[in-house]
Amino acid sequence: MIFRLAYRFISSLYLLILMVGIIGLATPAAAQIGLGSAPLKLCIKPIASGDVPDRLFRSPAAFDCSTAQTEFGRGDFWVLASHMPNSARATTPLSVRTAAIWQRHSTLYARFADGAIVALPLGRSDISRHLQLGAIVEQAIPARPAPLVQLLWKIEGASNLRGIVVGAQTATSEESARNNLFMAALYAAFGGLCIALLVHNLAMWRAMKHDFQIIYCLMVVTLMIYTLSSSGALAWLWPSMPDMDRIRINYLMLSSSASLALLFARSYFEPRVFAGWIGVATRLVTVLLMTSGVSFALLVPWQALALHKFFAFSFLAMVALIPAVLWRAWRAKSSYLRVFAITWAAPIIFAGLRVANSLNLLNWSFWVDNSTILAMTSEALLSSLAISYRIRMLSRERDDARVQELAARALADTDPLTGLLNRRSFLDRAIGRDGEHVLMIADLDHFKAVNETIGHDGGDEVLRVFARSLRASLPAEALVARIGGEEFAIVLPAGTPIEANAILDRLRAERMPFDLTVTASIGTSTGPLTSEIDWKKLYRRADRALFAAKTEGRDCARHNMALAA
Repeated sequence: MIFRLAYRFISSLYLLILMVGIIGLATPAAAQIGLGSAPLKLCIKPIASGDVPDRLFRSPAAFDCSTAQTEFGRGDFWVLASHMPNSARATTPLSVRTAAIWQRHSTLYARFADGAIVALPLGRSDISRHLQLGAIVEQAIPARPAPLVQLLWKIEGASNLRGIVVGAQTATSEESARNNLFMAALYAAFGGLCIALLVHNLAMWRAMKHDFQIIYCLMVVTLMIYTLSSSGALAWLWPSMPDMDRIRINYLMLSSSASLALLFARSYFEPRVFAGWIGVATRLVTVLLMTSGVSFALLVPWQALALHKFFAFSFLAMVALIPAVLWRAWRAKSSYLRVFAITWAAPIIFAGLRVANSLNLLNWSFWVDNSTILAMTSEALLSSLAISYRIRMLSRERDDARVQELAARALADTDPLTGLLNRRSFLDRAIGRDGEHVLMIADLDHFKAVNETIGHDGGDEVLRVFARSLRASLPAEALVARIGGEEFAIVLPAGTPIEANAILDRLRAERMPFDLTVTASIGTSTGPLTSEIDWKKLYRRADRALFAAKTEGRDCARHNMALAA
């Protein structure tokens, strides 16, 4: 009783603080709290032949101040801050602070009221020596008798993942020192919490040997490494380290911690919560997260923007999966739903904010950029209580859990996306039939373009609509399966009055997402299906017919009666 009352009080206070924090972060002024002056207003101009800093300082009208930076794509750019805050107009020595982002080389030009221009080059190999805590690149402007009036960046090789120059602002040496001290305290507090969690959970794991405890410890370790890298502290420990390697570590550790978080959720809840398609989806998202992180770490700077988007969409898949997990936990009457939802509310919400920021749906914010630390700090305050509650409840459900863990689960016969037979079940039912049969292989036309146009969620809906169209077009005795990404197979007794063109007509009449026009091509062949050899011959002939339909313009059906070679 006392445990329950204490938990309700702490969780209510936690949710109140979380809501206040999110509302505060939503205001533009909160984006750079305590980091120096207000963010500078920046204008962009692609680099052109004959551009020189002195002329560009005097030609602010040549710059685009309204278009979002990310819309310029990759390339070389001039970035102008033509108006300095009042604090920057004093003769006090200043530094210019920007978020660390991916670019080959930059040169910062500072123009003073007396007309003097100072150039500060910064190569990719020099960034680590300029990093401050919070992964902020700081360049000191030499002191002059005249105040600073304008700033101009020449950015070469901008990948433009989040912008060309992000979070630019000026700060005095006192502000810079104060911010480093504040961030050091924040990271130290998080590190202390992580160490305490590790000691606590490892001690409990030695005694109880529950999987979720060791998975949680591994997640905490990856978050500690991520914090060391993303904070910029790793660059302080290793000044010669290329900043590209630091960013690689960021992506790899963040994807690892997210994957471990899903594994933790899977082991934390009762087995029935992750039965069926939820378990399959969780495994797929876990693999997707790790693949995106490893791909980014190994392949950049090759296709950096595409890899970054892949990484962001893998996190979007995770964020989209969580409500389904919580819904399933509610339907399954999980004893741990409330504890998990409250404890992980902040990480889930801030993960969504980071995804929005990565997809340029949300403006860059220092606090959103460091939201993983903030979210996991709040999570750490409740995690020990949640894990203790989980262990306390294990004694009540241990017998049921053992029965569920030992129970054999039959392999699913259906494709989880379309509800049609999967390839394994289709072949089991098709091979061994007597008599002649018609095999149809249907493949959606230009499906990659569909995914690129309306996204993978929209593409999934197209597959579901096509599956419904197939079921509605065919008799009950037909075997219908999804045997590949956008490839479907149909087996019918020879002589069944079904034409492939009728299937195509039905597909054309279907209403697709966003009223998109979607067509398919079909290849058919007739023959026996008494053995696996017959299946392979029949499939080869139908596949050749499908290739012919594709070659002859798509949105049509072709039949192949020739014997297989």
